[in-house]
Amino acid sequence: MARLPGIQRRLQRFYGLDVAPDVREFVQDGADDSREHLLLREHAGTLELALVLPPPGESADHALQLVEGVSHFLLLWERARTGLPTTLLELELQAEVDKYVFLTMVARRALSPVRARSLHGKLYDHVTFLHPPHTEEGRRYRLANDLAARFVARAVAPLVARDGLGSARPVLARFYRFGQTDKIRWASAA
Repeated sequence: MARLPGIQRRLQRFYGLDVAPDVREFVQDGADDSREHLLLREHAGTLELALVLPPPGESADHALQLVEGVSHFLLLWERARTGLPTTLLELELQAEVDKYVFLTMVARRALSPVRARSLHGKLYDHVTFLHPPHTEEGRRYRLANDLAARFVARAVAPLVARDGLGSARPVLARFYRFGQTDKIRWASAA
């Protein structure tokens, strides 16, 4: 949990978001074998949420689950704050993009074309899906991964490789504020 505030601050600052509540106030501990997931319930006009995280760990997978959880939390918070809808697909798509953003942000410099391709491959090409492809979840996660891979490869990575993450910020901030339909359209066209 100690890493969550840093992840939250970096993503909020990068996208120019209003300050959201501390994500740690919404965290619940998951079981030993659990994965990150967001629980939502609308009750009496109020949105209730909990971010369930796996027990602390030092693996890259664990770190990316934290980034994904914070991404889900921030997008949902921003959409609720602005009165705009969101979907499970949009949450997953944005989280896949945010993983790239965060890892590039941590690098603190322009990535060489070789490093950019390597990072892209690790995030989008060499992945294992927990849900079979014929299930609703399986289709959603694969589509989000594919769309994020296309968007990052064609619209973001070339800018990052040339000038660092700062040059890609306007493109990424615009994408962040799009709704699902525009995100899909832009990622598909990329």
